Amino acid sequence: MTVIRGTGRRRGALLGAAAAGLIGVGLTAVPAQAHNPVWKVTCSAVTVDLTRYSGEATNTVTIKTADGKDLLPTEQFKGDFHKSLKLPAHDKELTLRLIVKAGDGDQYSRDETKTSPVCDTVPPTKPTPSSKPSKPSKPPKSTPTPSAKPSTPAPAPSTSSAAAPAPQPSPNLAETGSSSSTPLVAGMGGAVLVAGGAIVWAARRRRTARH
Repeated sequence: MTVIRGTGRRRGALLGAAAAGLIGVGLTAVPAQAHNPVWKVTCSAVTVDLTRYSGEATNTVTIKTADGKDLLPTEQFKGDFHKSLKLPAHDKELTLRLIVKAGDGDQYSRDETKTSPVCDTVPPTKPTPSSKPSKPSKPPKSTPTPSAKPSTPAPAPSTSSAAAPAPQPSPNLAETGSSSSTPLVAGMGGAVLVAGGAIVWAARRRRTARH
């Protein structure tokens, strides 16, 4: 009986040790499965959801761009963390880096990168305004042309020109019974008579010659 009882006690101790070992393994495995880091990246935003982290230890999260700039400066949290950030406009792919440091062990920390694609932006089309009926254009007001002023007639020349002064007659010679032109007139008369006589004589001679 003593041997049987001793053997039973040993078996019970072995089973208890095995059960305790399984419980310890289970407890250590639970924290590993508890940390749940999830983050999503689109062309315009990044969303971070960190759940089931230690509520007693201090955890940190940081998001950086490829050039080292902080898109999300380092923030501390306990338990859970949720954040949604708008990405700056970019014309080429944007690389993002998520850094999570767990306060209850480095084995639960994360350092991952993801790429944000370029958004296909289509400029919105503006509605075409309906064309309003055009109003009939008013004819321009005609400005009355000022009538031309009547030209002042030039003074008509006088019909009768200024009478030229009549030549003054030469003073008559004193009547002495003969004038200064008497000899001249007498000479001319004599010449006429001589010429006439010559003509008559020539005519007679021609007639005589014919007969």
